[in-house]
Amino acid sequence: MPQLIKDGAIVEDRWTLLREAASVADVPRTPAIVPLALWRAGRDALRARADIGVWLGPADDPESLATDCSILPLIAVDFPQFTDGRGYSTARLLRGRYAFVGELRAIGDVLRDQLYYMAQCGFNAFAVRADRDIEDAMKGLADFSDNYQATWQRPAPLFRRRAPTAAPQGSE
Repeated sequence: MPQLIKDGAIVEDRWTLLREAASVADVPRTPAIVPLALWRAGRDALRARADIGVWLGPADDPESLATDCSILPLIAVDFPQFTDGRGYSTARLLRGRYAFVGELRAIGDVLRDQLYYMAQCGFNAFAVRADRDIEDAMKGLADFSDNYQATWQRPAPLFRRRAPTAAPQGSE
């Protein structure tokens, strides 16, 4: 069974990613992640199941899931190639604007170098590329000790988190 990084641990992936599913009949009776187009077409039938997630491609608008964020257990965001960063914005929108609290999974061309930044945008699960060492990739979550800008994980920028310093003597 494939593995992924979820909430800082390596776990078995119990979900099946359906990239080519064309109809609700193609969806197995096991936990499945369906394309946005299939979710839209079969929403009523699929919504009745608690083990259906949706994956968004880079061109998919996360707003199309705004009303479903409270019922979906998992949303996967596809990174078709390392250089395509649109998924970072999608994650921020899902977490911030649409209040998605379920598993937010990065899929596709996911590499160690991206994990820290993906986590800062709100991802909590990472399906690392199959040809990469998942244990080495997990170390990427701790590549940096802090960041200056505001992120999903740390909403206050560094200058707001700093402890106030005492005024230098004689400056009163």
